[in-house]
Amino acid sequence: MSITVVGSIAYDAVRTPFGERARMLGGAATHFSLAASFFDTVRVVGPVGEDFAAADLEVLRTRGTLTDDVSMIRDGRTFFWAGEYGWDLNSRETLDTQLGVFGDFEPDLSDEARACDVLFLANIGPQLQLSVLDQCDGPRWTAVDSMNLWIDIARDDLVAVIERVDCVLLNDAELRQLTGKPSLVAAAKEVLAMGPSAVIAKQGEYGAVLISHDAFFSLPAFPLESVVDPTGAGDTFAGGVVGYVASQRDQSLDHDLLRTAMAYGTAVASFNVEEFGTERVARLTLDEVHERVDQLHRITQFSYSPV
Repeated sequence: MSITVVGSIAYDAVRTPFGERARMLGGAATHFSLAASFFDTVRVVGPVGEDFAAADLEVLRTRGTLTDDVSMIRDGRTFFWAGEYGWDLNSRETLDTQLGVFGDFEPDLSDEARACDVLFLANIGPQLQLSVLDQCDGPRWTAVDSMNLWIDIARDDLVAVIERVDCVLLNDAELRQLTGKPSLVAAAKEVLAMGPSAVIAKQGEYGAVLISHDAFFSLPAFPLESVVDPTGAGDTFAGGVVGYVASQRDQSLDHDLLRTAMAYGTAVASFNVEEFGTERVARLTLDEVHERVDQLHRITQFSYSPV
């Protein structure tokens, strides 16, 4: 069994108050795969150009991620993004975007990718996400990410995707934008009415919220003294969540399972932001992840006595 993820594999140029990198491995599918591969076999689908280095492909394969569905486009350039963060690391300014081969990307999944147990649709155009859903052979569980651009220009197609998946992962602002609801809970409930069984709202340094039809759960971000680069943190979080779900093959895919999955996603993402790009997660161990999940468990418990 395996996870299939469809999304971007990229190079990023990032500047933060704590340093910069002129060209580092990035992309939603990359960050997702490095996190999810702790828990299950991951097959990544996405295009790269001739400029994509063999050493970076090996980073993608760090924990056995399968790259047979990574398409090398001759004479093409890999998707490139440049951005800058100020002291408020929750916001960033995009300085440059070069779609390269990603601009003409039309997912054509192999038989192995189509037969996945779990499918994650990373942040790509909703029409492409629909194409992937049409190609897959009934995965046990599906999740989708998106962004404000697609809500603006392809909302109907995005809603069509949401109607066909089990879990939606968006940040709180995107959920409000999608639904026009000022309340996060009201926005999540409107999304649930579209078809999914769960909505996970990413809230950056404030953590994440899980809302299902009959339950609510909130988990803070792991408390860190040093945050260097938040690029890819949301995709890393998604990789931890989806990877954990995939690993629990004999468990019911219910609210309680997703609570634990969020703890694993939060733990892996907390390592991601401690260094630039993929640097920290590429050398991360599962023992370190378990230790941080245990710490999260301890700091979010409390006892009470009714007054």
